[in-house]
Amino acid sequence: MTRCLERSMSAGLVLALALSLLVATPKPAAAHDLCLPSEASGGVAGFVLQAANVFDSFLPVELAGCERKFDNVEVQIERDFAVEVDGVAPTANEGGSAPNTFAPCVRGMAADTFPCDGVDMLSHVSHAELGTTFVNDIWGWTDPQTRKDYALVGASEGTVFVDITDPKRPQVLGIMPTASTVGGAFWRDIKVYEDHAFVVSEHSNHGVQVFDLTQLRDWDGTYTTFPATARYTGHGSAHNININEDTGFLYSVGANQTAPGIDCGTGLHMIDINEPTNPTFAGCFQDHGYVHDTQCVVYEGPAAAYQGRELCFNSNATSTAPSGLQRVAVVDVTDKSNPVALAREAYDGFGYSHQGWLTPDQQFFLHGDELDEVRRGVNTTTRVWDVRDPENPTLLQVFVNDTTSIDHNIYTQGNYAYASNYTTGLRVHDIRDLEGAGLREAAFFDVYPENDNATFEGGTWSNYPYFRQKGVVAVSSIDRGLFILQPRVSRSGN
Repeated sequence: MTRCLERSMSAGLVLALALSLLVATPKPAAAHDLCLPSEASGGVAGFVLQAANVFDSFLPVELAGCERKFDNVEVQIERDFAVEVDGVAPTANEGGSAPNTFAPCVRGMAADTFPCDGVDMLSHVSHAELGTTFVNDIWGWTDPQTRKDYALVGASEGTVFVDITDPKRPQVLGIMPTASTVGGAFWRDIKVYEDHAFVVSEHSNHGVQVFDLTQLRDWDGTYTTFPATARYTGHGSAHNININEDTGFLYSVGANQTAPGIDCGTGLHMIDINEPTNPTFAGCFQDHGYVHDTQCVVYEGPAAAYQGRELCFNSNATSTAPSGLQRVAVVDVTDKSNPVALAREAYDGFGYSHQGWLTPDQQFFLHGDELDEVRRGVNTTTRVWDVRDPENPTLLQVFVNDTTSIDHNIYTQGNYAYASNYTTGLRVHDIRDLEGAGLREAAFFDVYPENDNATFEGGTWSNYPYFRQKGVVAVSSIDRGLFILQPRVSRSGN
């Protein structure tokens, strides 16, 4: 606290107080804010510090209130491990950008570096090969014409395109640079609809970048800087996006700097992308305040009254402060001009309601709280919600793993869930019997062998398990770049 207040005290504190008084309902700090409130903060000083954090995106770095969240990340630009091979694998692409780094999991280790159980490393792409210095989100695309698989890697510099059709020798094609480098945080989030990538960032005035992925078919073999195809400017920064591919609507969350006439707060900012290169504003839902992440689907679950309707399952956080309420919420967004809140449920032991994903049958919602490991001193925790009645979600299981890291993003495919848990890497969970045996770990690959601390010092941000190639999972590593992994449990089909 003392060090925080020493920084530009007169300018920083006065600005934070002035901004907090000018805004009736201040923007809550996002979980990925560069600066998080201290649990010990209290009184006037604590109020000022929290106010500074609330407006962290708008303050110069020198005026920000406390230690940066990712200050302790030690990025490995070059590959910091070696793989002993007898030459390139017979099926590997000789022209791949990265060297052969295939390393099976043998006696609990891969490449004599990474702890593992039942997950093989098909390849690794370093920051140097990606042309990046900090990797965050990841998504993927399978070209319907060529059937090639691509990893879309979010980084501080922009979005990197990697051909992983040969997963043992990936090819780095190039980058679409960020649309803004001003203010806010430097990470971005990516989703795909109709062969177009949509990208947001917490940089001010970034908007939603649109990129026609079919351009990658004409790649000339050199690291290429690709321009965006189009850009939506109905908002500036945004923390995250989700796309319902069945309806053609994109949902930005945690958005700011909205265009005149648009007031979605930091809730659901709905965008019609049925014409991908001409995104248009479609509606808002802000009754629940800040939404950190969402998954929106055409409901096919057992509740007959909602079958065929479009529902969003939200990770709803009011603040990063320890007293901020954290919830899981469900909203009917079928009518974009009149969305209807169906449920909003709190839970015990919360830290920060972060992200979640439905099981393929839409009966259960696997939810991660990013700060419960830090604030509650618990092991890595995943909550399983029964959402068979969308109006009454109930907590079915609190799965506490034997790991100590902070959980981040989780996705489901077939019989398994794929969780990126910062310092303990990719964890693969069996979801076949959630009502009986419950969620249980089936395999893992630790991309951060240094430790398993409940910190943000490195490890995996996210993963993508939906490629055409069965069992291939792309995993983004903050400090080491990109891993292409293959859990053995899912080789016969995700």
